[in-house]
Amino acid sequence: MLDQAQRTAILELKKKGHGVKAIARMLEVARETVREVLRSGSAEVPQLDRPEKAEPHREQILELYARCGGNLVRVHEELLTQGVALSYQALTAFCRRHEIGRKPRPPAGHYTFGPGKEMQHDTSPHDVVLGGVKRRVQTASLVLCFSRMIFIRLFLNFTRFDCKVFLTEALEYLGGACKTCMIDNTHVVVLRGTGKEMQPVPEMEAFGERFGFDFLAHEVGDANRSAQVEGHFNFVERNFIRGGGQFADLADCNRQARAWCDKVNAKFSRKLHASRRELFAAEQPHLVLLPIWVPPVYRLHHRIVDVEGYVNVHSNRYSVPYKLIGRQLEVRETRDRIEVFDGPRQVAAHPKLLEPQNARVTLPEHRPPRGEGRSPRGPSVEEQELLKREPLLAPLVAAIKTKSGSPAVLPLRRLLRLLNDYPRAPLLDAVARALEYRMLDLERLERMVLRRVAQQYFTLPDGRDERDPS
Repeated sequence: MLDQAQRTAILELKKKGHGVKAIARMLEVARETVREVLRSGSAEVPQLDRPEKAEPHREQILELYARCGGNLVRVHEELLTQGVALSYQALTAFCRRHEIGRKPRPPAGHYTFGPGKEMQHDTSPHDVVLGGVKRRVQTASLVLCFSRMIFIRLFLNFTRFDCKVFLTEALEYLGGACKTCMIDNTHVVVLRGTGKEMQPVPEMEAFGERFGFDFLAHEVGDANRSAQVEGHFNFVERNFIRGGGQFADLADCNRQARAWCDKVNAKFSRKLHASRRELFAAEQPHLVLLPIWVPPVYRLHHRIVDVEGYVNVHSNRYSVPYKLIGRQLEVRETRDRIEVFDGPRQVAAHPKLLEPQNARVTLPEHRPPRGEGRSPRGPSVEEQELLKREPLLAPLVAAIKTKSGSPAVLPLRRLLRLLNDYPRAPLLDAVARALEYRMLDLERLERMVLRRVAQQYFTLPDGRDERDPS
């Protein structure tokens, strides 16, 4: 079939006086075709009215389409069962032409980003071979929308803590931040709402304020709004994950990912007509500068040192000095380290194990010297205070410690309270009687003290019984 340009040429040549034979020879078409065009007298291409095989069964197709939930394979099988001789290709073409089960694709929008105006962040799952084992990881990506500078990092899991770790590293790599960060409606950042109504988690909102940017979320289903970062995931998978080298572990993979980002950002892009680094040179003055001091991102835990001298973080155990056994310490989990603090002082630091392995990480200096066990525990603060204030209580203190088989902090603390609350003479008298009968129950001892206090301090002057109301 001739197109509109050829039909127009035939009509123009005829107006110039050329014959049918000459026109057919010049345009290399049949003379009968030239005559048909001249008879129509129009350059418009005529519509071909071909009968559609599926048209007589239109209502039947619509009914089956609704019944089969839009599955055209099932629709075709049902039509064949009902004796309709129609190929699957003819069925799908008929549904496509008449928009059965399909809607015309709307045109994609176009967004223009000025330098330093917006950056986009998202994550995507990928399968990566780490140490010869295929693992599912989360690839986090940050893209500057003007220069298309890209930074990626891979995580085994992506939590709010990992999000802050990634964004901090990415912004340090770029040397600044854009004024807004476009995200999808991820629970890592979003507290409630979607799109324009999105409210970020206060923790993430404060994190953005630290670096001078705000989180924005696109509307649900509007992936085109974050197309700059979405489109790069396919590029990352084809060029880094599948086309990259071998990865010994996740740390090695992230080292290679950073080197790959340097290479891609410096490479000339035909689409951009420049390299990303060259465009970034124009965008960098418009970025929000990093704060003078970027505090490290860490997750805080409180752990009691177990009897073996370890603290447990994510099913892995890290050693601390053995003298801190039984103490509650503060554990800070950073991107790649475990730091242990006793108050304001750091007492241990270990490389972080990325996965729960039920493993132990031990430093030799945290164990007692060979041949030495744990140093004997000295007297408790309560015992020292008791013996300092009242040396005559030493036999009772020794008996209580012998009976409990431990420092007996709680009983001694109660005995110290008795010393603070009651007069000295009734207390020592009750203690002497208790030691005589080997009675070490402090509750009974307190009742004995109360009876002596009542006899000495609450006797009526006229000798009357205090229970007598008269």
